[in-house]
Amino acid sequence: MMWIVRIAALVVLLAGCTDRAPRGGGDVLVLGDSVLAWNASKGASIPDVLAQALGRNVISKAVPGAQFDNSSALARAVGFDIQRQFPGGRWNWIVLNGGANDLSADCGCGACGATVEGLISQEGGGAVPTFITRIQRETGAQVIWMGYYKGNGRGSFEGCRDDLVEMERRLAIYAEARKDVYFLDAEDVIDPRDPAQFAPDNNHPSVKGSALIGNYLAQTIQLRSQN
Repeated sequence: MMWIVRIAALVVLLAGCTDRAPRGGGDVLVLGDSVLAWNASKGASIPDVLAQALGRNVISKAVPGAQFDNSSALARAVGFDIQRQFPGGRWNWIVLNGGANDLSADCGCGACGATVEGLISQEGGGAVPTFITRIQRETGAQVIWMGYYKGNGRGSFEGCRDDLVEMERRLAIYAEARKDVYFLDAEDVIDPRDPAQFAPDNNHPSVKGSALIGNYLAQTIQLRSQN
């Protein structure tokens, strides 16, 4: 029962940090987990940086602890399933991430081959490609999948590293072959040797880290929006 109370409390807390999606859609939509949501209480999350860098309306539905595919009905109902965060409507861009919490919850960051395969298979099937296809069909949006980065030191997701790398290798191949889908790796701008880019838990981005990633994503949106 206590975990239900904790979820409810977290949802109330996040309500003040997450914009309500306008009926019918909007411009830029962000879906995902804590990496995207971190620093929202300071107005300095990755979606906040995107909005500032682009001068565009950015709506974030990202929730700390969200799994891409969550089997709990209660968790799905309150945003802890990334696919269920999607509010519908028309959007120009959708930025999303996910997978780390699936590996942690489903297989304890141990033998996670089956979980990776369920998210995206060697052949490019699975839950992630199916979802991207659906939201593109429904919204007409261009989609950015944001890859994770290597943490600074020993964090709680360190054991997931090999499976996340494999998952994102497959995602990069999938995106390369699909129109208006882009894989951008946060690892391209986050330096694991710089502790200033990380929150104290060594996993999540600091304000500096969120700024680096947000501006990196914004560059692609700016470039592709001009074409």
